[in-house]
Amino acid sequence: MDEDKRMQVIMGLIMAGGNAKGSSVAAIQAAKQGDFAAAEKQLTAADQALTQAHNVQTEMLTKEAQGEKTPVDLYLVHAQDHLMTAIAFKDLAQEFVEVYQRMAVK
Repeated sequence: MDEDKRMQVIMGLIMAGGNAKGSSVAAIQAAKQGDFAAAEKQLTAADQALTQAHNVQTEMLTKEAQGEKTPVDLYLVHAQDHLMTAIAFKDLAQEFVEVYQRMAVK
């Protein structure tokens, strides 16, 4: 993979992570206001962004398994870190939405 393509892939991972985290924050804010339909939409958007990133990672892993080495540099490390943080944040956002839903019933 040439350097321009590699950087596009890395920036795509960073953007997907940022989009997922942003949607997760929006889900928590919507749930806090009692708008659970909006919260679910935001969680779905977060899932879609994470699925997109997962597909990119799967492609990278497949190429690695086929012998095409991926240079690991600070950009790739940052992209992976950003993505893992977004995954954890989305999982926590799901929990927050559920807690707010339970609180709304009581």
